[in-house]
Amino acid sequence: MDPVGLTYAIAGAAALLAAMLPRLLRRAPVSEPMIVVAVGLAVFGLADGLPTPDPLAHPTVAVHLTEVCVIVSLLGAGLALDRPVGWHRWSSTWRLLAVTMPVAIAVTALLGGWLLGLGAAAAVLLAAALAPTDPVLASEVQVAEPTDDVESEDEARFALTSEAGLNDGLAFPFTYAAIAMATLGAAPSNWLGEWLLLDVLWRIAAGVTVGIAVGWLLRLLFFSARSRQAGLADKAGGFVALAAVFLAYGAAELAAGYGFIAVFVCACTIRAGERSHGQHQVLHTYVEQLERLLTVLVLVLLGGAVARGALADIGWAEVLLAALVLLVVRPLTGWLGLARGTTGRRERAVIAFFGVRGIGSLYYVAYATSEAEFPGEEQLWAVTQLVVVGSVLLHGVTATPVMRWLDRHRAATAEAVHGTADRAPVTPV
Repeated sequence: MDPVGLTYAIAGAAALLAAMLPRLLRRAPVSEPMIVVAVGLAVFGLADGLPTPDPLAHPTVAVHLTEVCVIVSLLGAGLALDRPVGWHRWSSTWRLLAVTMPVAIAVTALLGGWLLGLGAAAAVLLAAALAPTDPVLASEVQVAEPTDDVESEDEARFALTSEAGLNDGLAFPFTYAAIAMATLGAAPSNWLGEWLLLDVLWRIAAGVTVGIAVGWLLRLLFFSARSRQAGLADKAGGFVALAAVFLAYGAAELAAGYGFIAVFVCACTIRAGERSHGQHQVLHTYVEQLERLLTVLVLVLLGGAVARGALADIGWAEVLLAALVLLVVRPLTGWLGLARGTTGRRERAVIAFFGVRGIGSLYYVAYATSEAEFPGEEQLWAVTQLVVVGSVLLHGVTATPVMRWLDRHRAATAEAVHGTADRAPVTPV
């Protein structure tokens, strides 16, 4: 069988899946990622002529393919949010970032050392990679397209979307800590000072600053009243999307900042200008289509890696760790982070449970292992892939019925309190 022709045929089928699956699965308790991973399993399991998609054998491809998929999804997440940035309006987000994420990293690192016998650097890397929720695979539990109504988003979907938009970037300091530990030694005296100044303070500040600057520039060029009169944004949605992704990410990386943070902040900055502008929806549509195509490609390869034996050496300890991360660590730390907040009990449970792990986790392992030597890289990859596949299955099956259940309770609560369900999406339950 001709591998070139087969590759093109698979690419075409992947594009077709990306176009059709969201509508076909709209009401089914099955997610698009589940179907795509299954397709990858079948294709690479049956077609011997295809090369094995092993990230250890192709580290550069693994880094950059997952990288571009994540940054496109971060732009989409930022553009979809209607709620303006604010301390109180985003209180659930700040709680998830400040409490849930670092506590989850600490607990997961301890589990990695205890269950898998990982060294300090490898345990921190695994914890950092598995900490962020994923903007790529969590579409069923996130906000949809941008609207004119800043109060349109329910707290669960908003919190999960905004958290995913920011914690992909905020997992980077912990990844850099793991790299420093692997190269300089685990003793904090060897790396802690430089890590705090450069990897925490400077890189975060640079990412935010570059994101605001690029977002403001693009907003001025394409979304201001003068640009509308000149027609600069007409038929340029796709180019504006690419400009936002690559300018923000590239400029932040040149400034030694976090490009993931820059892209999401850039999207929020663009979104903050003239929220009723119709081009926001056009821009989001282009980004969503590109994100879906890239996601299908990565997930087909993930399924292919599993079909070719990526999880062959998995034992009970790895399975237990993956189960604990998905079923215990994230739900408990999510509930802890949201405790005493403004979210209702049901929304808090949904937010805590749907800590979707995905392509961002694959990226962090690929990036860190390309920057430093970690003992047991095969095990790190296997556990990360196991958690991602487990998340695809667990959250894919539960997302649609759980979100419908939450929406029904929210509507019933709004009807009982206000006599109408018109404001249901923002009523805490």
